[in-house]
Amino acid sequence: MRRGYSNQSWGFEPMGYHSGLPKSVLSSMKIAKLEFIPASIPYTHREASSLVNRDGVTDVVVKASTDDGLLGWGESSSGANVESVLEALKAMAPFVIGRSPWESEAIREELWHRGIWSWRQPTACFAYPGIDMALWDICGKASGEPLYNLFGGRVRDHANYFYYLAWGSEDDLRGQCHDGLAKGFHVFYMKVGVNFEAELEMVRVIRETAGPYAKIRLDANGAWNVNEALRNLARFDEYHIDFIEQPVPQDPITNMQEVRARCPIAISANEGLWTQAEAYRQITSRTADVYCFSPYFTGSLAQFQRLCWLAHFEGFEICRHTHGEFGIIATAAHHILLTLPNVVDGNQQTAHMMQDDILTEPIPIAYGPNWGVPRGSGLGIEINEDKLGKYHELYRARGQFVPYDPAQIGKPLYGPARRTYV
Repeated sequence: MRRGYSNQSWGFEPMGYHSGLPKSVLSSMKIAKLEFIPASIPYTHREASSLVNRDGVTDVVVKASTDDGLLGWGESSSGANVESVLEALKAMAPFVIGRSPWESEAIREELWHRGIWSWRQPTACFAYPGIDMALWDICGKASGEPLYNLFGGRVRDHANYFYYLAWGSEDDLRGQCHDGLAKGFHVFYMKVGVNFEAELEMVRVIRETAGPYAKIRLDANGAWNVNEALRNLARFDEYHIDFIEQPVPQDPITNMQEVRARCPIAISANEGLWTQAEAYRQITSRTADVYCFSPYFTGSLAQFQRLCWLAHFEGFEICRHTHGEFGIIATAAHHILLTLPNVVDGNQQTAHMMQDDILTEPIPIAYGPNWGVPRGSGLGIEINEDKLGKYHELYRARGQFVPYDPAQIGKPLYGPARRTYV
């Protein structure tokens, strides 16, 4: 492997590819090799919520090579366990090798059925988009077109992203808000669902510091029951919340429907959109006002775009979700946002929380809220393979940045013991 990738990065080549067969036998451009490289990049500070306590991002970088020398890059989200996603990618490779990169949706469909990944869709949805992105990156480079043109062309010239606030003291929160305002952010996002009274005070500080026109977004990750949600949101509404993401558990679906019917604050759905079918059900059931999801929920860039348009046809907006990410998926998803009419301002991102990235040039939202039109063909990015090698070695040394605090294992999930910050 190049650039010091260890034997924990995986490459796949077709049998017979070097057998001397004339290129005409292989027809047009084909995928000749896939490499899967897990990497870990730390955050500047812990990401904490009622659901997650995480100190960085571990994802699998996908590197696809064609028989005529083109390279495409993608990124598969780790979710709860990066090794399971890595194994899924290895199992998917035989369906991709020797195929045209223009067949990404056909490959995904065959994987779901002949490969029976329809039986394990959430894992497949986290894994396959990395391959999908790499194939589309190749297609863009081969045609000399940016990704957004391959998806119908852009309808907007930029997308806007939020400032992710960390829990903290009053002085710390004021400092974060001032930093965000100085950088031009006007949408501020904070996790809630652990200690309501403390969170209410934090929201007061945010509103007081950010001013009357800033948008405040909250995300409870399904921490409350219906009555708790209604009581808590009535008090939060004093500070003019823009919308609350997933105030109650996603199942049964009537949880969200009841809160939406009884609460004046706009409701955003997130958990419960884990597959294409579930996202379709949530949107057509009119569960929320805003749908917050990503290609990792739907299994591919094209499926994500289609479901965003479905939400548009139903009269709803979408917010691009992040699981924590490197610049590859951030860029790919941004291309899709440029093609959509129903995108909120304040889409999700963790770029300003990352200590580093694997791109040669940082993405714009590492420093500010607005991201315009990417230049170049395909994704329009270049990978710094020395950095990729460095963060692959960090993964080998310390493993995945797991989404939980190991010190909390065995402690109650519910009740008063849970209502303190960790």
